[in-house]
Amino acid sequence: MTQLSNVHRRLFLAVFLLVPLAAASASESGTKGKPNIVLILADDMGYGDLTCYNSKSQIPTPNMDRLASKGIRLLDAHSPSAVCSPTRYALLTGRYAWRTRLTRGVLWGDSPCLIKPSRMTLASLLKSHGFATACIGKWHLGLQSDKTDYSLPLKPGPIELGFDTFFGIPATLDMEPYVYVLDHGLEKKPTEFTRGENLARAGGKGFHRPGRIAPGFSHVEVLPRTAEKAVEYIEKQGKEGSARPFFLYFALTAPHTPWVPSPEFIGKSKAGPYGDFVAQIDHIVGQVSDALDRTDQASNTLFIMTSDNGAHWMQEDQRKYPHLANGNLKGQKADIWEGGHRVPFIARWPGKIQPGTTSSETVCLTDLLATFAAILDTDLPSKAGEDSYNILPVLLGQKFEQPLREATVHQSFEGFLAIRQGDWKLIFGRGSGGFSDPAVIRPRPGEAPGQLYHLGLDPTEKDNVFLKETKTVKRLQLLMQKYIEDRRSCPAQSKGS
Repeated sequence: MTQLSNVHRRLFLAVFLLVPLAAASASESGTKGKPNIVLILADDMGYGDLTCYNSKSQIPTPNMDRLASKGIRLLDAHSPSAVCSPTRYALLTGRYAWRTRLTRGVLWGDSPCLIKPSRMTLASLLKSHGFATACIGKWHLGLQSDKTDYSLPLKPGPIELGFDTFFGIPATLDMEPYVYVLDHGLEKKPTEFTRGENLARAGGKGFHRPGRIAPGFSHVEVLPRTAEKAVEYIEKQGKEGSARPFFLYFALTAPHTPWVPSPEFIGKSKAGPYGDFVAQIDHIVGQVSDALDRTDQASNTLFIMTSDNGAHWMQEDQRKYPHLANGNLKGQKADIWEGGHRVPFIARWPGKIQPGTTSSETVCLTDLLATFAAILDTDLPSKAGEDSYNILPVLLGQKFEQPLREATVHQSFEGFLAIRQGDWKLIFGRGSGGFSDPAVIRPRPGEAPGQLYHLGLDPTEKDNVFLKETKTVKRLQLLMQKYIEDRRSCPAQSKGS
C-alpha cells in the first residue's frame, strides 16, 4: 500500500501535458447507414429506482421499463466516479477524471473548463464523421479557461468540444449562477440575487445555494424546459431528413437535489418528492421516445439511458419511505461502495440489439467513446480514450471468451480509488470515501489500511478480506500502479496522433 500511495500521490500532483489531437475534417460521406445516437444521462438516479431493475421499487417507471423491454439492460454497469463532474468528464472523453486536476470533489459554477479543446470527445468524434451534435441540460464541466466570468463569451465550453449547439445550465440545480446558457452566451444575465431556500415539497429535502440568478429563473421549470428543447431538437432533425445523423447528449438536472418535481408529478410515487422527480424523468424518457417515433427516426437510433452515479438516498430517507433507491447495494452517491457507482444502463437499437435481453458484463461509462468509434468503424487516436473499451459486442449480444475490460477503476467524492477485476474489488482507503458515515477511517496498527471484497460471494461488501487475501491485494495494487504510470488502462487502438 505504501508504494502505491506514494506513486499515486506523486503522479496526481503532476501536470499532465496533452498533445493536441490532429483535427479531422467533417465529412458526410461516411455517415450512410450510421445510427442517430440519443444519450440521456440522469443526475443521481439509482440502480434500484427503475422497476425493471428492482421489482419492489416504489416509483412507477413504465417508459424506462418499456425501453428495456425493447433493448438490453446491463446489470454491472458503472459510472467512473460516484459524483457529477468527474463522471461527465470521463463519459465524454473516455478518460478517468482522476488523471486531471479534479482528483476529488466536483466543479463549481465559476470553475474553468476541465476538458481541453484539444482532447477528443464523443461529440468531436461524431462531428468529424458528419454528425450533427447537440448538448442539452446540465453541463457541470466548467466554462472558459480561467475562473468563469459570465460577462464574457463562455468559451472554451461545449461548442469548442464538438457540440454544434448547447442549451442548459452551467452546473447543478443547487449551484449559482442560476442562468440558462445558449452556446457562448446567456439567455438572461444574472442581475438578481437569491438568498437560497429549501425548495423540496411534501417534507422532503433540498435547497439551492445563495447567489446570482437571472430574472424569472425557476428551478421547477428547468427539467421540463430542457426536455422541451430536446424534443424540439429531435423534431428539427427529423424535418431536415435522415441524410445526416445526429447525436443528442441530454444531461438531465434530476433527480439531483433540490427535489422539485413539476406540480403534476407530485404524489406519483411512494418515495416522496425524490420518487416523484424520478417519475418525471420517466415521463421525459417517454417524450423523447415518442418524438423519435413521431419523426420516423426510432428505427435508426441508438437510444441509451443511464445515470452519472448512484442515488443520494440517505438512511433517513430509507426510514421515511419503503424504497431502496440503490437496491440492496452498499452505500450511496459519492461513496466508493457499489451504491455510489453501479448505475442503470439501458440501450435500444432496433434491428441491432436483441429486445428484452440482459448482460452481466462489467462496463463503464468511459467505454462509450471506443464503442461509438466501433460503430463508425474507426480507431481512436493513441492519445484519446485512454480508459475506454469497445463494449459494442456486449450491446449486440455477441459471444466473447474473455471479459472485455481488463479492470475498472472507481473514484469517490473524497478521492478514494478502487480497482475492480472480475469479482475482486480493492479499495485504497477505509470508510465510504463519500457521504455515508464514516467517510474516512484511519487504521490503527495491525488493521487493514484498505478494503478488499469478493463481490461474487459478498455483493453487499460486508466482509473485508484485505488481510486474508494478500496475494490478491498485491496483484491489484500492481495493476493500479501500472494504470497510473502508463497513463491509460486499455491498449491503444492505433499509433496515430
